[in-house]
Amino acid sequence: MTRSVYVTGIDRGDGRQVVELGVMELLTRQVDRVGVFRPLVHDRPDRMFELLRSRYRLSQDPATVYGMDYHEASALQAEQGTDELVSTLVDRFHLVARDYDVVLVLGTDFAATQLPDELSLNARLANEFGASVIPVVGGRAQTAGSVLAEVRNAYRAYDGLGCDVLAMVANRVDREDRDELARRLTDRLPVPTYVLPDEPALSAPTVAQISQALGARVLLGDDSGLARDALGFVFGGAMLPSFLPALTPGCLVVTPGDRADLVVGSLAAHSAGTPPIAGVLLTLNEVPSEEILTLAARLAPGTPVLSVAGNSFPTAEHLFSMEGKMTAATPRKAETALGLFEGYTDTADLARRVSAPTGDRITPMMFEHKLLEQARSDRRRVVLPEGTEERVLHAAEVLLRRGVCDLTLLGPQDRIRKQAADLGIDLGDTQLIDPATSELRDAFAEKYAQLRAHKGVTVELAHDVVSDVNYFGTLMVQEGLADGMVSGSVHSTAATIRPAFEIIRTRPDSSIVSSVFFMCLADKVLVYGDCAVNPDPDAEQLADIAVQSAATAAQFGVEPRIAMLSYSTGTSGSGADVEKVRAATELVRARRPDLKTEGPIQYDAAVEPSVAATKLPGSEVAGQASVLVFPDLNTGNNTYKAVQRSAGAIAVGPVLQGLRKPVNDLSRGALVQDIVTTVAITAIQAQNLSEKVSEL
Repeated sequence: MTRSVYVTGIDRGDGRQVVELGVMELLTRQVDRVGVFRPLVHDRPDRMFELLRSRYRLSQDPATVYGMDYHEASALQAEQGTDELVSTLVDRFHLVARDYDVVLVLGTDFAATQLPDELSLNARLANEFGASVIPVVGGRAQTAGSVLAEVRNAYRAYDGLGCDVLAMVANRVDREDRDELARRLTDRLPVPTYVLPDEPALSAPTVAQISQALGARVLLGDDSGLARDALGFVFGGAMLPSFLPALTPGCLVVTPGDRADLVVGSLAAHSAGTPPIAGVLLTLNEVPSEEILTLAARLAPGTPVLSVAGNSFPTAEHLFSMEGKMTAATPRKAETALGLFEGYTDTADLARRVSAPTGDRITPMMFEHKLLEQARSDRRRVVLPEGTEERVLHAAEVLLRRGVCDLTLLGPQDRIRKQAADLGIDLGDTQLIDPATSELRDAFAEKYAQLRAHKGVTVELAHDVVSDVNYFGTLMVQEGLADGMVSGSVHSTAATIRPAFEIIRTRPDSSIVSSVFFMCLADKVLVYGDCAVNPDPDAEQLADIAVQSAATAAQFGVEPRIAMLSYSTGTSGSGADVEKVRAATELVRARRPDLKTEGPIQYDAAVEPSVAATKLPGSEVAGQASVLVFPDLNTGNNTYKAVQRSAGAIAVGPVLQGLRKPVNDLSRGALVQDIVTTVAITAIQAQNLSEKVSEL
């Protein structure tokens, strides 16, 4: 039977979209096929479903998502009664449930629905659907005592109506009351109760949403600038010296269009990062001269400048009544919401309570979710040498909002801050270090000179070398100031990993440094090694790569079954290349008899059961290999790229292995999500390294 989770509330304005998004995140970690059902809807397409569909790549036909609209439901209930309404919605729910392993049900929103006793309707639908319930209570502008009473009353209401209540959530609670309320709710109810603080960024409209609502003209600004949250409004009327101190981070400046001094002054302050603003909104349909707009564009590239026809007073009324919404077009809000949900709920316990049916399939999304969750479980610090690179900054924002790890960004601090401000990114308390001016530079130069003295490196020469961001970042890892490093989005592989070879060096149990790619196929994850580092490993090195790759696979939840690849399977072929693989296979078996290893074996026999049954019947690996070791770099690199492009696989890596401490390389074409995933992998490698050290 399909498992279903019903997220509902007791009144409007509870901000339950945070919980709906968080529960969907939990469900997609466990199963591949997740459906969505909204019994009653105001408008189609529904913005929450569109967000879920975009973020989680749902293939569900939107026509199956909705039971009926509120007007239709109200008429049906009035004419034929509640039983007929419920019966119709149950039938439409089961049309979805039959095609999915689990269904997330989005309850009614209590907003101008004209339905009597809406709470009871949600409870009855949940029971008829066979769904467990997570009620959400809104706490905005309420005292801790009031929220406490409402949570308890909500639980009694749903429990009294026969619902299987999984957990209770108090959302949008004043941050000053959050900890006290959580303490008072502990053990008060027979189910877990989670308390989420109010997060201004979630209710703040984006500049794009403001522009659309006001019908504004966009004079300047790019998509990234328009995606910024307007965290407040500052109305310009004073002279510039008095006006500038009133600016706050993330504010939208509202000023008559003829105040060119305030426009230029605001954007100059933004450019300096003191403070970064969301943008400028000009009223009275006045537009500065072309010269002023050109100067503005140079001062703060990408920062929005909008123009509206009305004067400041009606514009202000409209702005103060506006609330931001999470949509498919606001991915930053989604990251903030998930970071909030994961930071204040016990996701592991909630996932167990949801207990969605699981199988052997591991989809790319499930693998990525697992990485972020594992990295978050024991936060580490990762240094990113390419601190001024736009993709790195966007990735840093995602990592920080999701609470995946702590970060250090390297580069000129003013440039990093300005670039972040131009992109509308809040780096919070992220550590920023400029290697050229850092007080660590002299100590690092001494350290590097000691390590490379045998190569004739002097302290003076080392002083220049360690100003390079990759050398500086590697030394931070070596000296324990960071747990790992990720670079390569704008640097070559050699520039990224050479410092690691010179400074961190290989582990005592490894003869070489090698790499793997996690190849995320539609229904499983395979580990490919080595596709990035060693051009033509000998048998000894190939065996080392196999053992390293098996260990890496196990670290990330892939059961290692090693296939030593060749153009020949078993004893069917001969030649120097085949003999190398055969010798490497025997070395792996001798060193690690506990590992399931097969070789030489062809790729099709390694992964396809029907071919394996013919070529190597009875093998523990053939047909189900998970770790595929290529005989040389030429074969490995071309194969991973062929599978990536032709089979639509997601290639995560290269992940370096064999180093004493984790350093990982990025492709120079890496996307933001690639960087996020690689940083998470690096943090997990650091966790595992720490565990091994503690065992010694």
